[in-house]
Parts: sequence; C-alpha cells; structure tokens
Amino acid sequence: MKPGTRKNLRNSLPRTPFGSGHERGDRLSRHGNLVEAELAKPWYASRSASLVKVYNRRREPYRRADARYTMWVAVVIYISFALLDFVLIPDVAEATTGARILFGAAAFCIVEAFIKAGARASHLEATCAGIIVACYVAWLSIAVYSIHTLSVSYYMVFGTIFMMVASLLFNFKPIYAIFASILVTLAFFVAMIFVITVSLNYALAFSTFYLSCFSFTAYVNWKLNLERYRVFLNAFQAERRQEELAERRDTLLRLSNTDPLTGLMNRRAIDEKLRQFWSTWLTTSTPFAVVLADIDFFKSFNDYHGHQEGDRCLVYVGKALQRAIAPYNGLIGRYGGEEFIILAPLADDSQLKALAETVRSAVADITVTHPHRKDGENIVTASVGASMTRRQSSSKVETLLNEADRALYSAKASGRNCVHLFDPSDPKSGDDSEAVAALLRTAIDRHLVSLVYQPIQSLPSGRVDAVESLMRLRMLDGTDVPPSVFIPIAERTGAILELGRWAIDTVCQELLSNRHIAFATVNISVVQLRAPGFSKTVEDILNERRVPGTRLAIEVTEGLDLELNSEVLRSIGALRQLGVRIWLDDFGTGFAGLSWLRLIDFDTVKIDRSFINNLSNTRDATMLNDIIALIRNRGPQILVEGVETCEQMKILSNYEVDYIQGYYVGRPVPSANVESIIAPQGLQMSNSL
Repeated sequence: MKPGTRKNLRNSLPRTPFGSGHERGDRLSRHGNLVEAELAKPWYASRSASLVKVYNRRREPYRRADARYTMWVAVVIYISFALLDFVLIPDVAEATTGARILFGAAAFCIVEAFIKAGARASHLEATCAGIIVACYVAWLSIAVYSIHTLSVSYYMVFGTIFMMVASLLFNFKPIYAIFASILVTLAFFVAMIFVITVSLNYALAFSTFYLSCFSFTAYVNWKLNLERYRVFLNAFQAERRQEELAERRDTLLRLSNTDPLTGLMNRRAIDEKLRQFWSTWLTTSTPFAVVLADIDFFKSFNDYHGHQEGDRCLVYVGKALQRAIAPYNGLIGRYGGEEFIILAPLADDSQLKALAETVRSAVADITVTHPHRKDGENIVTASVGASMTRRQSSSKVETLLNEADRALYSAKASGRNCVHLFDPSDPKSGDDSEAVAALLRTAIDRHLVSLVYQPIQSLPSGRVDAVESLMRLRMLDGTDVPPSVFIPIAERTGAILELGRWAIDTVCQELLSNRHIAFATVNISVVQLRAPGFSKTVEDILNERRVPGTRLAIEVTEGLDLELNSEVLRSIGALRQLGVRIWLDDFGTGFAGLSWLRLIDFDTVKIDRSFINNLSNTRDATMLNDIIALIRNRGPQILVEGVETCEQMKILSNYEVDYIQGYYVGRPVPSANVESIIAPQGLQMSNSL
C-alpha cells in the first residue's frame, strides 16, 4: 500500500447514518428524565423552568383562541341577563340593558383588536379578567339605584356568577382568576355597606356566601391549572417516548437497508430499487442499466493486509464509486463481499460503456497498492460487467441481473481490470461458456465438491453443540473456487438444486446417521425452497438415512430471487412438519431482511459477523444491542457469527446471545475430524437449538 494511502483509508471511513439518531435519543432521554422528576414532585414544589417554558409555548395559541371564543359566550350570557333586569329592577332595566350592550360590545371589540394585533395570551387573559370586573361593576353601579331595594339586595348575589366565569368558564391562570374574583367581591361589599341598607343577617349570610364562592372557585381554578400541567407532562412524556420509538424504528429500518461497513445500500435495499427501476421500465419504457463491479483478487489483499485494511479498502472503493456515478444520477449498493452494484437511467449503449469505464477507472485511480496479485498488476482494480434493458421476451428483472453477472465473469475471464458489456448476440455470453458453470454440472460425479464442518458453541454452557456444513469446490487443477463465486452461478444455472440435495444427503451420511454429531445445519438457497418437491426430497433423504428431522436445521439465505412467495412459505411449512428447524442466516447484511423475520417464525437467527468487528465502539455496541433486542422480541434464539478473538468472546458474554460461531470456537474441518472439535457432552445436546 502506498505511503499515505493507509491514512487516507482510515480517514475515509463514513460516519454511521445512525450516530445523529443516537445523539437525539440521548437528549430525549435526558428530557424524559426531567419530566419524570417533575411528575414526582409534590404540588407545592417549584416547577422546572424549562418545562414551564415548553408548556407555555405549546399552550399559547390554545389560550388565545380559548380566551377569544369564551369571551364571545360570556358577552352573549351577560346581555341575555337583561331580561331578568326587567323582572326584578324594571325601573332601571333600560339603563342596565344599555350598559350591558355597551360593555358587551366594547368587550367584543377589545378582544378582537387584541387578537388582530397578535397580543400574547397572558395579556389577553389579563384584559378579559378586567373586562369581567368592569361589566359587573357597570351593571351594579346602575342597579343599586333601583327603588326595588329588596330585589337589588338579592339580585347582587348574581355577582358570584362573574366569579365563576372568571375561574371556571375561562381557562385563566390562577392569578388572573383570583384578581377578578377579589374585585367582584369588593364591589359587592362596597355596594352592601355604602349604598344599600341591609340587615345584619343579610350581611352575614351573603358575605359568607360570597367568600365561600370566592374560595371554592379559586381552589377549583388552581386545581384545574395544576391538572392541565400534569396532563401536559404526561402527554409530553408520551410524545418523547413515541419519538424515541420512532427513531429506533427508523434506525432499524436504515439498518435493514444499509451496509454497516460502507454506509451504502445493502443487497436488500438495492434489490428494492432494482425492482422499482424495472417496474418503471415495464410501464413507461424508461431504460436503465445494471453495472456490477467486483474487486480483483480481493481475498489475497485481505490475506496480505488483514481484514481491517480490507474493510477500509472496501469503504474507500465505495466512496470513490459513489462520487464517480453521481453525474449519471446512479444508485450504488454493496451486493456481496467485494462486489458493488450500480443502477442508473441511461439512454443507449454508448452511455452504458462510458458509465462502466468510469466505474472501472474510479477504482484504479485510488491507486491502493496490491503487490500480491497473480496477474502482475500492483494496485487494487475492479472487473466490471454491465447490461441494459432492451425489448426482449423475458419479463423478469432477474434476467437483467443475470446478464450483468455473466458480463462480469466474462470480464474476469478476459484478464480482469476491464469492462465487458452483455451482448445477447454473442455466443460467449451463454451460461455454457462459463468455466465454473460447466464445472458445476459434473462436480459431484468428479468429487470436486466437498463439505467441511464448523463448530457451533453454546455461550451459556461453553459446549460445542452442533456444526454448520460449508460447501467447497475445487477446479480440476486443485484450485479452490470461493463460495462467493460458485454459489451465485449455481443459483443462476439451477445447479444449486442438485448441489443442495447432495449436501443434505452427505451431512446425514457423514455425521448424523452414525451419530458423530447430534445436530447439523445446511445452507439452503431460496431457489431451492421455490423448487417443487424440495421438502419431499428432504423427507426421502431423512428416511433413507434413518435420521430424525429434529437433528437437521436449514439455514435460509437469500439468493437472486428475494421474494417470499407462497411456494417458499409452503416449503418451509412442510419442512417444519418433518421436524426440521429453520434458521435465518446473515441477518442484517441484506441477504436476509426484516420482512423474513416478520413472516417466518425462525428457530434461530444468525447475526452477521460484520456487527461484532468493532464492539469497543459505543455506536457499534449499541447497534448490536438493538439488533439482539429486535430478534429477542420476536422469539428466536440468537447466534453470532465471526467470533475470532478472546476480546469479542468476553464482550459477547455480556449480551443475551445463545450461540457463537467463528475461528475462536473452531475452524471448518473435514468430517473425519469432527469428533475432535465436539465436546463429549455435545452428543446429549438438548432440542433447544
């Protein structure tokens, strides 16, 4: 690697899209704690200034509207009482009615003027309280001059209605309600003492009545305001919690659509975009292209520089490709270990060629050194295959993807670090021309395909309880073909069906029929689950080898077809009838999505190794904890893959994880060596897996 490149790779690591969400979550959590503390306070304790500020700000528009419309109602009631004036004090009724109309109209105009001027709610409420007092005093000032003294003395008791209006009809703060009630009470006492002659019994009775009404209405107003504040606190707390839940949901949704290493779209997300492009193509004939870019000899890069530098290289390549395709309005995602996929709306083949070459040169221009390549190059490069929509008989989006995949393998076969566009008229584009595809057709008969077994350890007990079978393929010259290469080809050509049947039969024959191991898992593609009669094939193998279905688990990984259709669900249901356990593999990478976890009750969910690479980082640890909580709430047991160090083992012991797997537990071994990696008590493994 060139000097400075290592530093550049480190600095280029993208910030996680979830960091800001966690920061917001921390703030919400602190605010939530403040609300809880406020709710726990006694009534006489001082309120939180920050919460009161939020409370007043939120109630501001409602207080203004409430004061306005309540004043309308109060004015109507105030004027309507003029009818009673004509009954009880007819000699001054005309004057009191005029005063009612005048003050009522003035009140209406004043309030409307305040509303139009945008007055604050506190100013509006204080004004309304003053209007209530003014209306009572205006009426009382005229009514006391009536010759019907007895009627007036009893009629004055209606002043308590003004108190109730101020304290109960309006939603005034206690200070405004008490202010208005005190002035109304004082007006009554002034009239009783200085204007109207009343008996001592009257004075005692009605003074007591006024003071009682004052006390009652003031207390009720204070109580209502206290309850309004508590209702706000509870609603605010519920809102904060809802926001936290929404952020967690958004985080998990982003997690299900984002590659955790590069920050690009993962396979699940890019597949959804691919289907959207395809749907638009079918309805509007808007053409688009699929470009696949695979980093050349990436395994040897990892072996030489280490996985950490390999991850940094992937991040840097992803960022470079993202910048390169921006002028084409393209979308990019990480489609596999070192494979990237680009979708872009293009008009013709010339644009496709330009885009593909842009992708290839963008990787080469990074100039990251790669001295251990087998082809003489000394920098990281990429092979690029591309295909574009055209009028054809096929109506499946998988066809376009397959074409780009064939073009990619043609580019690799042409020496790598080159571009190959799919040409439907070129006979070399067919599946029969691919060396790996041809090899797969005879791999079983030639004994070129084999199985190795990797141990699975129970974290609570420390016991190796089971193994996972892993398929291996070698060329005729003995060269190993990575599963990431031959599995997609096998899925595309249909060879995966025979390979899958062979794998299940071999596991039963090598391990389960002679009880070398009590439990084993086999990886199955969705292509196999969709195949008619797959569950019957499994049943026949189990019967022939005399192996109970409960000793076999099927690990489901998404292949080219990501749809969970009825055939897949029926196949899974039939396997369950046989006692076969259903596991979900590579959760969180895009090969398996949240929709799978929602629709199928898996016995065990395997969390991909990428989520434990940096558990010392608080952000990554929190993400893993969220994933575990999500799975745990659904019910399946949890297995974490890729445990390679003692430090990872120690950290995972603090999580609610049932099983672990990785080089720290044991590397894959042939069937002959399985007994050496299985603890003796493993043969008495429970059926909890």
